[in-house]
Amino acid sequence: MSTLTERTEVASGYRAGRTLPLRVELVRQLKRRRTLVMGAILAALPFVLVVAFAIGGDTDDGSGNRINLMDTATASGANFAAVNLFVSAGFLLVIPVALFCGDTVASEAGWSSLRYLLAAPVPRMRLLWSKLVVGLGLSLAAMVLLPVVALAVGTAAYGWGPLQIPTGGSLDTGTAAQRLVVVVAYIFVSQLVTAGLAFWLSTKTDAPLGAVGGAVGLTIVGNVLDAVTALGDWRHFLPAHWQFAWADAVQARPEWSGMIQGTAISVTYALVLFALAFRGFARKDIVS
Repeated sequence: MSTLTERTEVASGYRAGRTLPLRVELVRQLKRRRTLVMGAILAALPFVLVVAFAIGGDTDDGSGNRINLMDTATASGANFAAVNLFVSAGFLLVIPVALFCGDTVASEAGWSSLRYLLAAPVPRMRLLWSKLVVGLGLSLAAMVLLPVVALAVGTAAYGWGPLQIPTGGSLDTGTAAQRLVVVVAYIFVSQLVTAGLAFWLSTKTDAPLGAVGGAVGLTIVGNVLDAVTALGDWRHFLPAHWQFAWADAVQARPEWSGMIQGTAISVTYALVLFALAFRGFARKDIVS
């Protein structure tokens, strides 16, 4: 009896918290081709927009009045960075979030390596935690990469200067940099719903494209529903309704109420989806 008890004890030196370290998972994901391709696409976007503005000519409306953020794109490097965020926040930045969070678990199942990771033995919750943290970290890195490259490219093309506000006035470079950090942080928080959808679907399927495509598709559905004005105030419960609330941060007097409401909605949805992912995976029969 004592021999049987000894055999069922945890092996000496085993620590569940040390299995699948974050640095190991991060290196694995960084080496994957889809990570490199997505990084290249985001880094290339500012160059594409510079060429587009060069071909299209002056963005002013002809009357000397600048009427929206897009019209101020060539005013300075800061404006160019803000415009890059504006044109990509609605869809392009959804893709890396869905990819990094939706592909992470499903790809292991698709490669039939998930069961071997759990037999290492890596506890299920530890495996999910490591993959979620790395997925969110790569998503944040993608959102930081775009404005950083855009700021460098915009400064080289249009010069370093204050951020011109479409409604009039400007923000000095120091204030503009702070506001852009706030914008990136808010966009990341607003994309947590997509991350939650992708991660939850990733634990439910062995097909990475199904998880990624499902998250992107549901995000698009949310955008479509937000455009249905007949829904009235019900749209306020849609994360998509607040996705551009960050525009209030690039005003002379920033308005925070929209971003606070958007943050509350996004975090609530995300926490529910992450909880569903962990709960479902804990009970799932892993056969691949």
